[in-house]
Order: sequence, then structure tokens, then C-alpha cells
Amino acid sequence: MRFGVIHRIMTDALAVLGLLALTTSGELNRWISGAILIGMVVALFIPERYQDHGFMRRLGFTAPLLLLTVQTTRLFLGGSILSIAVEFAAALQVVRLATRRGAAHDQQVIVLALLHLIAGTVLGGGLAYGMCFLGFLVVAPGALVLSHLRREVEGNYRQGARDRTGLPVDVPRILRSRRVIGKNFLVATCLLSIPIFLFTAMLFVLFPRVGLSLLLLNHSRPERMIGFSDRVDLGGVGKLRSDPTIAMRVDIPDLPAEPPPRLALYLRGTAFDQYDGRAWSRSKKLRIAADSHGSNVRIRRFPNPAADRTIIIDLEPIEPPVLFLPPDAVALKLMPRGTPLLGGGPTVLRGPEDELKYASLDDRGLRYEVFLAGKDEAPPPRLSADDRDRYLRLPADVTPRIRQLARSWTGGAKTDFETAKRLEERLRTDYKYDLESPSGATDNPLDHFLFDSKRGHCEFYSTAMAVMLRSVGIPTRNVTGFIGGTYNRFGGFYAVRQGDAHSWVEVYIERRGWTRFDPTPPSDAAPRSEISGVLAFMRDLVEASAQRWNRHVVGYDFKQQVSLFRNVKNRYATLKSRSDVLSALSPQRAAILLIGLALVIGGVVWIRRNRKKDPGKGAPTEQTERDARRAAELYRALESVMLRLGVPRVPSTPPLAHARALDEMGHPAADTIVSLTQMYIDARFGGKPLTEEQRTRFLDQTRELKRSGRVVEAKAA
Repeated sequence: MRFGVIHRIMTDALAVLGLLALTTSGELNRWISGAILIGMVVALFIPERYQDHGFMRRLGFTAPLLLLTVQTTRLFLGGSILSIAVEFAAALQVVRLATRRGAAHDQQVIVLALLHLIAGTVLGGGLAYGMCFLGFLVVAPGALVLSHLRREVEGNYRQGARDRTGLPVDVPRILRSRRVIGKNFLVATCLLSIPIFLFTAMLFVLFPRVGLSLLLLNHSRPERMIGFSDRVDLGGVGKLRSDPTIAMRVDIPDLPAEPPPRLALYLRGTAFDQYDGRAWSRSKKLRIAADSHGSNVRIRRFPNPAADRTIIIDLEPIEPPVLFLPPDAVALKLMPRGTPLLGGGPTVLRGPEDELKYASLDDRGLRYEVFLAGKDEAPPPRLSADDRDRYLRLPADVTPRIRQLARSWTGGAKTDFETAKRLEERLRTDYKYDLESPSGATDNPLDHFLFDSKRGHCEFYSTAMAVMLRSVGIPTRNVTGFIGGTYNRFGGFYAVRQGDAHSWVEVYIERRGWTRFDPTPPSDAAPRSEISGVLAFMRDLVEASAQRWNRHVVGYDFKQQVSLFRNVKNRYATLKSRSDVLSALSPQRAAILLIGLALVIGGVVWIRRNRKKDPGKGAPTEQTERDARRAAELYRALESVMLRLGVPRVPSTPPLAHARALDEMGHPAADTIVSLTQMYIDARFGGKPLTEEQRTRFLDQTRELKRSGRVVEAKAA
């Protein structure tokens, strides 16, 4: 393995890992991340001979200044300081990779990569960052050692240093050498990552937790989800069914041995009471602090942990920060990720239409336990006259044929519930689901959907049912949320994705309260899984790993730390009660015994390793050094003869390569030169003794070459 090639590969690997830690953090937008990654690939494949070109040198000087000017200007124009700094750091690495020359620049690449990894800790910290961190641990020791070694070699070369035999240091030959770096070196340096990782893990587990809110730079960067804002445009809803990004994970206790692969949960986010003919909105805007006691939040009542059924929802950061709840939720308990250092924990706000939002100092989402209503739950309060009027209000452009269609579909129904079921069934069977419905672009989307296109997405179905029910005197409101999720076999949770976003209807039924109806065709309303087989297996594995990483690494807090220590203490107490030996030892004595045992094992290993070593093996003896000097003197004489013969060796060409080149050219003296060069290499680098007989033969053959050169010169004259 060539020294220069291995050094460049390991340096490039660190640069790639650092840039990936930044680009996967979510701080950079997709276009910037794509440009950085493309620039990185281009920079990695620029040959070294081009990087020493004058243009590349000027680029290496002017590009950072230009980047600094552009980013400073953006900052003064009101850009985010964190985003600007991250973009500058990533672009600076790309420029350095493209214009680097020598070990000094490679060390700058390593330092930038380390800074990128540190920044990734604050910005992201997700599973992708964890993989980059582990890769960094494996590659960094070898890259640092090789970088230092190359810096020393190039430093000696610039100073004109000579080796122990008096010859100049041949840096290009060293970089091309296959004997500097071997497999054992690479294995040993990579194995250094094990004690480093163990030491880091020990510090992580034992160091006191201070809370994630200390990282105030980690501001909100969530993906904006369609349908959870204060207004939902009937013609402006995007492709809700195509985004596989996880929105939340739902843990449901007491699942059967074979849990259903997909489950309709109907997790309600928000509702709308006002329809203007094109969009839904809320007539009330006021939000107040929810009634809470500690981490418990009242929805219909405070929780009863001894009797209530529960589910746990692990919500990813979204905007706006809406809490999603099943229809029979009566209370919830906040379980924030991490212990806050500054200020209190998350707070919950109650808004109109029973909407709940949360406010937190960080953007790491929220974990909360939902308490569900029991069979003997008290009935909900009746609607007031004002609220009833609000939920029956219709826009002015509702056409007479919409009212007539509602009456024709519900004629003969005896109860409000039966009326709603009839409308639900007709919409499910007579219309088709279509994300690309043409009705959204018309002046009256609902009328066009019901009588012309007869196809649309879930918002059209829920709007049609709500408006038609209002037209026959039944209070309704439009609801948005997530319909359900896909079971993860490794994590034991249901993954709810952005593609599971859905819209349905809540109908007020006397003595039953708000009741859910979903008029969207069942096959299109059900939670979907776009992939299956091996891809689904890999997706579940990655998503379950990400959940555990977020919970036990990113969310590792003081409570988890105390719980870990308590579990270790309990396990030790259990073992102690079962063992006569441990029962006689106190914890202090057990710790001293373990430390002493470790020292004894380490001493035995050290003694055995030193016994196996040959004290003289590998160490240059005085005779070896004398032979190397004599071989160098002999080769200098051979070089002067080759100069006389008109075939001088260029300093950048290794001696044996030069001799073999002469042989390939068919030079008459090539055989002798190859033989003498091999003798020189064996004595100087191979550790073989240079006998007096070999020295005499070398000198005789050199003189013979010299005489043959004179004869050639005489004939030419």
C-alpha cells in the first residue's frame, strides 16, 4: 500500500464524514446540501498534479475571501447567523479539498472535519450523526499519524536534510513507497478507536447531565406539514400520501402476538368551524394555558393512572407544534426529551376547536403519554346555542343543487347518526380518490367535485360531508390529523408518516358528543406502506435504531442517568444476595479488587509481550549502518559513471526503477547496472551484509563500465 495514497484516502474519509455530519443535520436546505455534496465529490477527484497549478493556488486564496464576503453580506441582510456559519464552514472544506497541496493543507482538512463533527453534535445529533461519529473514531487515529509523518517528511525535504548515508531525502519516493505503511499499521491505528470509544462512552454515561436546553443554538428547523396551520385551502393541499418522513411513533401496550401491520388510529390535530367556499379556518383565535398539574394536562379530566388505558406518542418536531390525540383522549402526561437547564419544561396551550399546542425551548419534539376514556366516562356537555349556530353556518355560494343532493341522499333517515352514515356511505362509493383533482382550480371547488369531476383528495370528501350535513341542520366541523401508521417489527411501535396526514369530519350527535365520520373511500383512507419486502425490513431497522438513538443518546438526561445507576446497584445487590463471595465484599472492596485484577492482567500481558520480543530484532546494528554507508558510497560512484555514459538518474526516480528502465531500453550496460543497483538496495535497505568480496566486485564492475564509457568517447572523437 502506497504511503501517499493511504494518507489521502484516510484524510478524504475524515472530510467526507465531517461534511455528512453537517449536511444531515437539517440546518442546510436541500439545494445547499446538494451543492456541497456535489462540490465535495468533484474536489475529491481532482488529480494532485492539477492542484499545484497556478490557477488552483489563486483559487485557494481568493475563494475563502469571496465566501466570507458573501456570507457577511447575507448576515447584514438579516440571514440566520447559524445557517450562514454552517454553509461557510462546509464550503470552506470543499475549497480546501480542491486546492490542497502537501501535508500542511491536509492537516487543515482534518481540523475542519473535526470542527464539522463538533458542529453536527449541536445541530443534529441524530442516527446519521452517530454513524459519522463512529466512522470518525475509526479513521481519525490513522489519519492523524499519517498526516504528522508526512508533515515531518516534507519538512525535512524543504530544509534540504540528508539521510544517515548522506544522500538527500527523496520525498516523492517515500510517498510512493509500499514499505512505509502495512496492514499491521492500519489495523493497529484503527483498533485505537476501541479504547477511545470506551473512554468517551464512560464519560457520556458518568458525566452529570445538564439538559438539552443549554444548546440554545439548536433552534427550530422542522419540516412544515400541510394541513395543520390556521387555514386549509381546498385547492391548495399537496400530495399528502407520498411523503415517507416519520411524524410520530406510537407505542400501544398489550398488542397481540401478531400485531396488525397497519392500524387506523385517527390522531386528531386540529379542527375548523368556518368554511368560506374555498378554504377552512377558525372563527376563534384565542389560546390559553391548558389546565395542568405538574406534567399532567387536563383535556376532559385529570388522569387516573390506576384505571386509564394509555398509549405513548413520540412526536417529531413539526411546525406548527400541534399535539395529536386519539378521539377518546381525556388527559395527557408530558415526557420531554431531556431535562431543561434554563426555564421550565414544555408548556401546553389550549386553542379553539379543542386544539392543543406545545411550546418548548428546543425543537426536539415531544414525548407524551395519553390517557384514554373508560366505558363509564361521563357524557360530554351539550352544545350552546351560539356554538350550534356556528357549526351550522354555510357560505353564501353553496348552490341549491348541493342542498338538494344532501336531502335526496338522507331522505327517510330518522336520526342524525343515520343521516351522517348515509352521506358517508354515498361519498365512499360514488366518488373516486384523486390527488390531482381538477376541482381545486375552479371557482366553486365543492360544487365541481360533487357534480362534475367526482374525484378528489380527502379534503374534498370531508368538506362535502360537512357542508351537506350543515345544509340539513346537523352541526359539523372539519378535522385534520393523521389516520394511522405502519407497525415496526424491531421497535414495537406504529410509525406514523407525513404521508398518513388525513382529513375527516366530526359530527355532533346528542348524548354522544362529537363523533368521527370518514367519507373518504376506505382503501384510500387507510394508512399506506409504499414499500415491502427487503426494503421494508431495512426501513424498519433504521427507524427503530433512530428511535433508540434519540431516546437513549440524544435524550439521555439526569433521570435516565439516575435510573441507570439504580439498575446497576440493584443488579449488584441481586448478585450479592446469591453469591457467598460477593456477600462478604463491600462495594469499595469490590472496586479495589477489580482495579487490582485489571492491573495484574495488564502486567502479565506486558511481560509476555516483552519476553517474546528479540531485543536486537529490528534495531540497526553498527555493522548494518556501516554497510549501508559503504553501499551509498558505492552507488554514488555508480551514479557518476552513469552520468559519463549519458544515462543519469533523475533524483525523483528510484534507483531500481532507473536501472530497469535502462534494461527495457536495451542499453548495453543495463545488465551490469541492474545487478549493481540490486546489490546496493539489499545492503542499504534490506539489511543484508556487504562483504568485502561484494564491495570489490562492485568497484571492479564500476571501473569496467567507466572504461567502456571512455572507449565509446574515443570512438566518437
